[in-house]
Amino acid sequence: MRLDDPWYDALASGWGELDGTGSFAPAGPPGPPGPADPQRGHSAADIYLEVQRSEAFQEVRRRYRRFVIPATLAFLVWYLAYVVTAITAPGLMARPVAGAVNVAMVAGLGQFLTTFLLTGAYARHARLRRDRAALDLRWETQEMTRGIGQ
Repeated sequence: MRLDDPWYDALASGWGELDGTGSFAPAGPPGPPGPADPQRGHSAADIYLEVQRSEAFQEVRRRYRRFVIPATLAFLVWYLAYVVTAITAPGLMARPVAGAVNVAMVAGLGQFLTTFLLTGAYARHARLRRDRAALDLRWETQEMTRGIGQ
C-alpha cells in the first residue's frame, strides 16, 4: 500500500515546515536532484516535474488563466461598483423600481445572479476547454508513474 500522494505538489514540499531547529526546512529532498533509484529510472517527483514543464500542461494553465483572471476582475469591478454606489449615492440606491423594491435590492439580487451565471460559465469553460486536456495529462502521468512504487 502506497502512502505517498502522487498529486502532491513537489515544488511546494517543505514550504513552511520546520526542520526541528526552529528554522524552515529546505524545499525538496536533500542532495542533488535525480532518480531516487537508478534501476527504476525516474522518480515520481521527476515525472510530475516533467509533466508540469510540458507544453500540454502549460496550455491547460493558460486556458485556465485566460478565463479566470478576466472573470475575476469583471466580478470584482461589478461588486465594488455596487458597494461604492451604495455608499456614495444612497438616494439613487433608494429609488423605487416596483413597489417596495428599490435599485439597491435589484443590484443586490444581481450580485447573486452574476455569481450563479459566472459559476455556470466557469463549469462550461472547464468542460469544453480544459477537462479533456487535463484528463489526457492525468492519464499520461499515471502511465509514466505505473510501477514506481512497487
